[in-house]
Amino acid sequence: MKTPIINLFEKYYGIYGIPAFNVFTAEQIKGIFQGAQEASLPIIIAITPVARNYMSHNLLEGMIKAASNLFPTVEFSVHLDHGNYEHCLSAIESGFYDSVMIDASHEDFDKNISITSEIVKRAHDKGIAVEAELGVLSGVEDDISVSELNSRFTNPNQVKEFVDKTNCDSLAVAIGTSHGAYKMKNIAGLQLDILKQIQDLLGKYPIVLHGASNVPMDEVIRINKNGGNLEANAKGINIDEIRKAIQLGVCKINIATDLRLIWTRVHREFFNESPELFDPIIPGKKYINELESFVAAKCQSFCLDKDIHEILINEK
Repeated sequence: MKTPIINLFEKYYGIYGIPAFNVFTAEQIKGIFQGAQEASLPIIIAITPVARNYMSHNLLEGMIKAASNLFPTVEFSVHLDHGNYEHCLSAIESGFYDSVMIDASHEDFDKNISITSEIVKRAHDKGIAVEAELGVLSGVEDDISVSELNSRFTNPNQVKEFVDKTNCDSLAVAIGTSHGAYKMKNIAGLQLDILKQIQDLLGKYPIVLHGASNVPMDEVIRINKNGGNLEANAKGINIDEIRKAIQLGVCKINIATDLRLIWTRVHREFFNESPELFDPIIPGKKYINELESFVAAKCQSFCLDKDIHEILINEK
């Protein structure tokens, strides 16, 4: 059941951080929907411009529509992740997206406001929500590549002016996360003090956490055992910190790297343990099932109110 993202933010503020899973393939879409159905909690399906180019946006959107028919009890929104001006306009005109992210965070403050404001006007005319970004995350993922030197925390003193002038519906902030598998190298955890300042200034306003994969060490070890070469310092975000962030206004939590690690581990183990096999269905089915378990567990871990969870399960 496709639901406006703003409705999800309003309903679950402070009690459930809605995971936004980046998708590229049919296996990911099926596994994510299965996991959300198992958890009986809503999700956000996030599509990057790279994914739209890789699979073609028509095919990708068609697969999501088909999944929503297969899993009618799953409540979800569709979001364009990390779009530039042209990406956002294309997504807005498609009529398929519930929200778009305009990423002008690399511009100076005034230019970011100008670009974001234009996208907000165009999106709101179509009833589509807009996520903006203030502050710059480091890391490498898809076509995002930002060095630690060029990354910067969100300045709490700028957030109210930015939100007031742009009228954006949610705000992605930089408080210590990064894109990719190598997070938190030089930072002692999430900067929850910055997040608390932002919440105090904005009130009950939806905050977004990018680069929030956990990067389990067990996955890294299994990948490397089967021919991978991930660095031993690959590190993600602690779930306890994410749960604290949810209490401080984080409503949307982006997950991409963890899905890729599972894909890599499943396929490396398959080819290493069964070199005589070549049927893509075998590792494909395993990946779908692994994603189902992962997504269900992730949704449940982001839900702070077990009573709400029980009510949702009973409703379905």
